[in-house]
Formats: sequence, structure tokens, C-alpha cells
Amino acid sequence: MLRRLANIYRLGIKELWSLARDPFMLVLIVYAFTVAIYVAATAMPETLHKAPIAIVDEDGSPLSARITSAFYPPNFQTPILISLRELDPGMDEGRYTFALDIPPDFQRDVLAGRSPAIQLNVDATRMSQAFAGSGDVQQIVTGEVSDFVRRYRGGTDVPVQITVRNRFNPNLERSWFGSITEIINNVTMLSILLTGAALIREREHGTVEHLLVMPVTPGEIMLAKVWSMAVVVLLATTISLLVIVQGALSVPIEGSIPLFLAGAALNLFATTSLGIFLATIARSMPQFGMLLILVLLPLQMLSGGMTPRESMPQFVQDIMLASPTTHFVQLAQAILYRGAGFDVVWKPFLILLILGAIFFALALGRFRRTIGQMV
Repeated sequence: MLRRLANIYRLGIKELWSLARDPFMLVLIVYAFTVAIYVAATAMPETLHKAPIAIVDEDGSPLSARITSAFYPPNFQTPILISLRELDPGMDEGRYTFALDIPPDFQRDVLAGRSPAIQLNVDATRMSQAFAGSGDVQQIVTGEVSDFVRRYRGGTDVPVQITVRNRFNPNLERSWFGSITEIINNVTMLSILLTGAALIREREHGTVEHLLVMPVTPGEIMLAKVWSMAVVVLLATTISLLVIVQGALSVPIEGSIPLFLAGAALNLFATTSLGIFLATIARSMPQFGMLLILVLLPLQMLSGGMTPRESMPQFVQDIMLASPTTHFVQLAQAILYRGAGFDVVWKPFLILLILGAIFFALALGRFRRTIGQMV
């Protein structure tokens, strides 16, 4: 047993030295856990941030001025007052995402009980802002008109009041969601990529044949690749959480980082095994890259990290229960967002352990057959 552990340790050190001599992989790791995390947090595609808006005020009333002043940063830029003839050219040139046209006699019609129409022009080519912002513009205008009319007429208050409490993210900061989600995705991506690339690199360089003449077993070779690449990803994840997420982005981590890293280690046990399995199927790095795309995109998009699983078809939810990323996303969000303890996330931990053992056994069987074909 001690000899086997020594073999696994030495083979793992060999993998680390091999990775240290690969500048491309080192740059990819650094980028994935620094720049990619920061960009994903600060450039969420659905975020309404500093959207340019123009207003055509044909009424010139206190109500129209009140509506104009209701749009301010950071969701919107300071409104630009333009004339009606400037509206279409400005939209054609892409200077405004939203253009609000307040018609003449708007305040008088509102106070008279009529229903005047305000025209909202939206540049739908800016799809993310158009989708999120059109509803916000309507709510702002409706709210300002309602408050204005209530104060003018002295209306009665509604006896029921709803108090909204946003738990875990009071200000609805999308950067909190984007940074953690990107870390979860990169843990899966790099674990599969690093282990698969390490095996293919050995096969292309002919070093697999050198391992075959050594007194080591296929299981020892696999375990060495698993622990060495897992250590690299865990170290990069820890630094990213402390330096980028908590430091540069000021995102609060509610739960225990060591508990999250323990869950990440179990996820890495499964995903690194999956990387070795894919590497035994591919014959070259380009083939491995194509396989990685086919596997990685469903793992990231259907695991619940980007879209709640409840909104997916039932058969997709059932299939993705066999994916380790589904359970990793569940425990990661519970720990990092909601401060959950082990008593809450023990089920995902157990499932990851079982899935890791299954993936490792499948990869080991395939790896043994591949080595047998080389002999």
C-alpha cells in the first residue's frame, strides 16, 4: 500500500512538472480564474447598466419633468432631451436604446381622467438591454403618474401593503451571481481539459509507453492525474475566491470556503475522471476539443447554474441528475450564496461521491483497454 501511494505521489508530481512546462495551459488557468471571472461578473448580458435614453417632452408640464427626472444612473444614463424630429435619426444611428415621447397636454389629460398614450421607442438590436429595460421604463412611468395623481386628488391608501425582502442579495447585484457562476463553470471546464490534455499529450509524445514498462498500474496512473490536476484547480479556485471575488469585486461569501472546496474536490473527482474517459476516445487534441464542446456545453447550461432546473423540461431534469455538475451547482450556491452548512448539503456531497466512483470506474476500464491496445 505504501509503495502504491508513493507511486501515485511521484506520478502526480510528474504531471505537475509537465503542466509547469506548458505555458499555454498556465496562461489559460490564470485567465480563467482572473480575467474571465471579472468579465463575467461585470458584463452580465441581461444587466441594465447605463442604458442611453432620450426623452421628447412635448408637454413641458410638472408631470413630464417628474418622469424625466425618474431616470438616473446606474440603470440609465442621464436622459437627453431632444426634439421630435431628432428621435428617428438618433434611433437609426444607435445613439439611444430607449426614446420616450411624452405627447402635448399629457398632464391635463391625465388629471381629466382620460388615458393618454406615451410612445416608447426601443432599439431591439440591443436585445439584452431592450428586453430588461422596456419593462423597467413602463414601471417607472406608471409609478410616477400614479404617485402624481394620488397626491393631486388625495386618493385613499390601499389597506394591503406588500413588503419585498430580497434575501441573500438585497440590492439584486448581478455581479454576485455572475462571478460565482463563472467559477463553478471554470472548475468543471479546466478539470476536464487538464486531465484529458495531459493524457493525450503523453500519448502524442510517446511517454505512455515509458509508463507501461514501469511497475505501476493503470489505476495508479489515473489517480496521479486526478489528484494533481485537482490540486491545481482547487488552488486556482481558492485564490480566485479570495482575490477576485471577495477582493476586486467585493462580493460577500456567506458560507464556509473550506466546505465549498471540499464539495469542489468531490466534483473534481468525477470531472477529472470524465476528462480521462474522453481522452481515451479522442485520438488527438483537435478531436478532444470537439468532444469537450459537445460535453461541456450541456453540463454548464443544463446543470442549473445559468437557468433554474425547475424551468427545464422534466426529462432534461431527470437526465441531468446523472451529471456531477448539477449537484455541484446545488451545493455551491447553497454554501456561497445562502451560507448553508454540511447538514443542508450532505445529500449533494454523497451523490457526488457516488457519481465520482462510477465515473472513475468507467474511465479506468476504458483506460485499461486503451493501454492494452498499445501493448
